[in-house]
Amino acid sequence: MTKQEIKGLFMSRGAELCGIASIDRFQDAPAGFHPLDVLPTCKSVISFACRFPAGCLSCKTDVPYTLIRNTLTPKMDRIAVECCIELEKAGILAVPVPTNDSRFDDSTGRFRSIVSQKHAAQAAGLGTIGRHSLLITPELGSMVWLGCVLTELELEPDELKEAVCDDCGLCVSACPINALKCPEMNQRTCWDHAFGDYEGTWQIHCHRCRDICPYNLGAWNVGMKR
Repeated sequence: MTKQEIKGLFMSRGAELCGIASIDRFQDAPAGFHPLDVLPTCKSVISFACRFPAGCLSCKTDVPYTLIRNTLTPKMDRIAVECCIELEKAGILAVPVPTNDSRFDDSTGRFRSIVSQKHAAQAAGLGTIGRHSLLITPELGSMVWLGCVLTELELEPDELKEAVCDDCGLCVSACPINALKCPEMNQRTCWDHAFGDYEGTWQIHCHRCRDICPYNLGAWNVGMKR
């Protein structure tokens, strides 16, 4: 299968963006969380994204935002698994990376995915990571949910995007618990505040850094109203 055929496969399953990263773009991955730590024969990483509907940012309740997150997570995993099956039918070994799975990294005291979805997407040219630690894409801003697949097929990588975030500081000021005061987000502080039970139901309570970002609808849509 060609690079374009592979991208078309992911798009046909529901992805809105798809990019390719070569394995040499992961040199800075933490030990134990490199694509080669998952698939030793990996030569390329296929990153894909789906739209996270922006209307939820205008709601007075957290229910729609939480519903979207909980709906997109299994959708991304389904796309990844189905595409791996189709690639395997074509004789191409490929494995999915869970969209929303975290493992504790003893060396840094942080939770990480077995391969960082955000860094894979940045390496695949989908966008760049902003000051708020979210990926910003030109087309959809930070309103995306991410998935990726590792493959031993060597593919031509896509061009990297230029940084969009200009470090305006709006997300830093908007954070109610100062989780962004240091260059690296205070993960535990953020998670303890943003996620939890409300009246017996797990919900996402805070996404102010995403709300305030001038690029949350995309670098092509600055100033566009939600």
